[in-house]
Amino acid sequence: MHNITFDLSRLHLYGSAFYDFLKLRKHFFVDTLGWDIPHDDSVEMDQYDNPKAHYSLVLQNGKVVGGARCMPTSSRWGQHSYMLKDARDGKLEDIPASVMPSDVVSDQVWECTRLVVSDELTSHAERSECLSLIVDGLIRTANLHGAAELMSLSPVSLMRALRQLGYDAYRVGEPYRNFGDGRNYAVLAMSAQPVMGLMAAE
Repeated sequence: MHNITFDLSRLHLYGSAFYDFLKLRKHFFVDTLGWDIPHDDSVEMDQYDNPKAHYSLVLQNGKVVGGARCMPTSSRWGQHSYMLKDARDGKLEDIPASVMPSDVVSDQVWECTRLVVSDELTSHAERSECLSLIVDGLIRTANLHGAAELMSLSPVSLMRALRQLGYDAYRVGEPYRNFGDGRNYAVLAMSAQPVMGLMAAE
């Protein structure tokens, strides 16, 4: 496995990887979890896939097996900022406005979204390696642009997985239950400083 990172200006350098990531997202978030988010028969793509977004993907034998998206919390594109702020502002009906204790708008804080690991990776070792590569790419990308912290709306269980990999993840605010997929979510945060010198990157 190896990691690639890019924004929309560089996605052409990696062939179909971006489109394949959108396909993986559709399979997991729409087909598996049943989320009501923009999609067609092949891919899932929303308003945050815009020129402010950066991507960290993991490839195995040329196939995308995991990835995530990130952007500064100072981002704006049309009527949208970043996902958690839009939720706090009441623009996203499926995410309670109370999920964020306070507004965060800073070049030093980046939001991570759409984290997914392929269900084709079945062993704990493979899934842990993939998650490490994704997060390492997010950290390197955000850190390169001056960020000090990452945050995300994620399943509460992700905090334990991140800590087991050596990241200083912690919960911000109170969790809530998504009755659509039955999972508990909360805002998680962690340092954007590299903690491990691992993994080949492109």
